Amino acid sequence: MLIQVFGPGCVNCLTLEKRVKQTIASLEIDAQYSKIEDFQVIMAYGIMRTPALAINGKVVFQGRVPTVNELKEIINGELDVSSN
Repeated sequence: MLIQVFGPGCVNCLTLEKRVKQTIASLEIDAQYSKIEDFQVIMAYGIMRTPALAINGKVVFQGRVPTVNELKEIINGELDVSSN
């Protein structure tokens, strides 16, 4: 699983990055993580508001910072989809 956080480094982007790392650790999943700050790349994904999150190349939300519990639900949902 590839999890990408998109954002230039604002407070919300840093908060999302921290929460994603916490979530990956608490779920004990095998996931690659990356932080994308390049606006050209961000725009190529169709992201108009940061922070944003993509899982396996699919943007799952943008423009807000979800709670750790919301992130768990999102990631678990993507795990279920990829295992089918």
